Amino acid sequence: MMTGDQAPPRRLKRVPSWLINQVSAHSHRLVTERFAAADARGYHYRLLAALAEFGPASQAELGRRTGIDRSDVVAALNELADKKLIERSPDPTDRRRNIITITPEGGHRLSHLDGVLAQIQEDLCAPLSHTEREELIRLLTRIVDHHARARSPESLRGK
Repeated sequence: MMTGDQAPPRRLKRVPSWLINQVSAHSHRLVTERFAAADARGYHYRLLAALAEFGPASQAELGRRTGIDRSDVVAALNELADKKLIERSPDPTDRRRNIITITPEGGHRLSHLDGVLAQIQEDLCAPLSHTEREELIRLLTRIVDHHARARSPESLRGK
């Protein structure tokens, strides 16, 4: 419970962008702290999840799929490679490019991090019922998808 000097102005509590930012900041703290306690980072999870779901990929493709900047992708992949969670091999069609593959150890690590992430979601969404959580996910997905379509190359060409 917030005390009087911590409470935001009432009008902010009716502003979706402000509320989303507040939840995002709390979510980021939880993810950072809990993954650090598991000797991981959010980038590790995102990269391993993309490799597990979509299969081997180039560093550039992984960056696009996960929304991670190119230089951060390289650093995170270096960390994952040091832990033997991924393997790099030359792309047979373009020797300048590496193809990244998740290792069996990486798959096990991803499964462990799935559990960490599930607990983060439980803590983040604690005040919501299961039905409310599903509705929140549905609404947030709708907003994300709408803005992703608005930024897509096809829609930008039409402007």
